[in-house]
Amino acid sequence: MSRRSAIGLATIATLALAWYLATMPLEWISPGRFPSPLDVWLALQQVTLKGYANGLLYQHIWHSLKLVVLGFLVAAGTGVPLGLLMGWSARAEALINPVFLLIRPIPPLAWIPLAILWLGLGDSAKIMVIWFAAFVPSVINSFTGVRSIEPSVIEAARMLGTPRGRLVREILFPAAAPMIFTGLRLSLQASWTTLVAAELVGAIYGLGKILNVAQTDLYPGMIFVGMTCVAIFGWATTRLLAAIETRSLAWTQLAEALP
Repeated sequence: MSRRSAIGLATIATLALAWYLATMPLEWISPGRFPSPLDVWLALQQVTLKGYANGLLYQHIWHSLKLVVLGFLVAAGTGVPLGLLMGWSARAEALINPVFLLIRPIPPLAWIPLAILWLGLGDSAKIMVIWFAAFVPSVINSFTGVRSIEPSVIEAARMLGTPRGRLVREILFPAAAPMIFTGLRLSLQASWTTLVAAELVGAIYGLGKILNVAQTDLYPGMIFVGMTCVAIFGWATTRLLAAIETRSLAWTQLAEALP
């Protein structure tokens, strides 16, 4: 174990011990305001074995994961190409950027009423809200990645008669890839951040559904279970994306190692 990991585990263990002492033996914090470890454990048992908010824990987790993945993939599939196009073509930027700058400041949650009006209370409306939250970072970072390429590199490729398709495939996209993955990480985090709010309205299953029902029931232990699940799976999906990035951009590490 590295020193950094050991320090991180020690910090988590210290916080867990303080949580236990403050909520159980010393009773500094009222269980109605902040749950004890025992309250969280009992809530976890309930939602795992008996169910809560119309479903078992695995059903809520699966539904939320599905929404996040679909919303993120749609955002990546639309935002990255659009950002690359705007960065590559001045005409495309002049045409698209004014509209993008107009809708960019709108918070993702502000789209919930329109999403419900257009798509109803089903999963499609929730995916739309998540898509918008993840769409903006992917566009901005893809655009920035293209614009950060040295103009001399592109000019040299053009002078050598490189076909446009090959130039985009072998020069443009690889050079912008680090910034693209940065945007994808931000998009994934935005997807998880928006998920809970998107599931507050009309959801049958989902971690947001757990949080909404637990808040109505004044059930702090269950609220903590829902929040912890969001944190764990948000961390896990981010680590998965980081592993994909490391594998995809292995050539950058090799280039940095060369003298």
